[in-house]
Amino acid sequence: MTTAKKSLTADDLLAILDNGMRRELIQGELIETPPASDDHGFVGSQSSWQIGSFVRQHRLGRDRMAETGFQLTPDTVLAPDYAFISYERMASRPESRGYAQVIPDLVVEVVSPNDRQSLVDRKIRLWLDAGVRLALVVYPISQEIHAHHDDSMGQRFGINDTLTCEPVLPGFACPVADIFTY
Repeated sequence: MTTAKKSLTADDLLAILDNGMRRELIQGELIETPPASDDHGFVGSQSSWQIGSFVRQHRLGRDRMAETGFQLTPDTVLAPDYAFISYERMASRPESRGYAQVIPDLVVEVVSPNDRQSLVDRKIRLWLDAGVRLALVVYPISQEIHAHHDDSMGQRFGINDTLTCEPVLPGFACPVADIFTY
């Protein structure tokens, strides 16, 4: 006899007691991962600092730190390592005491060594389907950043390249090495 797993909702996720794991909800399925590694934290921090500084300097919108939950559907809540929301999208943001109800313009997902590529790909697809305009996937081990604009990877940035975030952040340019260098 097989027992069907209960499909969870965003409200169910809010009610779960903290056990120290990072949690997301994908189409009703609870995904738990251990806390981020030191490299993950450093690269995520550098990414958010570089992009966030540009956003604030040019007064483009608001950003959110790692682990802010965004409710894409009633049964899907994702928490990127960084998110940027333009003022245009912020204007249509409904009041919420739970997870953010607005879809970011840009998200950054940092890949840890224990992350399954299939889950990373699934999350990027969900972000793009929900209306995210640019999803950056940061790979600390290979020191690459993959930019996704649609069904396929739009561009791969290596350690000697300069990251751009067109058309979401016109004029943004950051040496990729600045994100990975201690």
